Amino acid sequence: MAGEYVYNLAGEETYEDGQTIIKEGSPGDWVYVILSGSVEISKTVRGKKCVVEVLQSGEVFGELGFIGGIKRTATACAVGETTLGIIDRGFLEEEYNRLSGQFRGILETITRRFERILERIYDQRGRTDPRVPKVLSLTYKDRAAFIQAYTENASNGGLFIKTEKPLRVGYQFVLKLQLPGVPNPLQIKSEVRWTRPPEKGHPDQVPGMGIQFLEISENDTRVLKECLAAG
Repeated sequence: MAGEYVYNLAGEETYEDGQTIIKEGSPGDWVYVILSGSVEISKTVRGKKCVVEVLQSGEVFGELGFIGGIKRTATACAVGETTLGIIDRGFLEEEYNRLSGQFRGILETITRRFERILERIYDQRGRTDPRVPKVLSLTYKDRAAFIQAYTENASNGGLFIKTEKPLRVGYQFVLKLQLPGVPNPLQIKSEVRWTRPPEKGHPDQVPGMGIQFLEISENDTRVLKECLAAG
């Protein structure tokens, strides 16, 4: 077997060039090792594909889903004909459960934090409009009720909402943004791209969530741009 380590495998799968192995945002916690070929890891940033890296024979991927129980953070596609080994789930769970509960908790915390860092990095990379410090009133609805909140900064493509109870990453909702001097709030279909939950010992970090606008009318875009330009 290629690679430095020998893994207990439950099976093997072969993929053709360009075939999707796992899709960003989908559930799943299988862990793979590349036996031959290569795997391209990519993320979708504002509708565009962004290649993170290309993994080679012997490298492992899919481990974040197993450790953190989170949805797939990226898409994996075969580069050329690629054969993967599926690492035996029973073996992984047995090895993982040998760790102390405290150490497992640390690993899971690191995994979730890494997921948030990735989302923030690629949100920044895909951003074409600068964020302007701006306090604006807004409302949105979670599963339970309407919530009133405020922005810390905003751009033509998104904003940061200050809240100690951020929604989950990927959650889509209609944001009602109230601008000064505009009688009716802008209604913008939006999505949570990353979150910053409250953390003890970091009073300088404002908790909240980064929001990307998915659908906004041309007129509302113009009104928002004028508001941000006015400072």
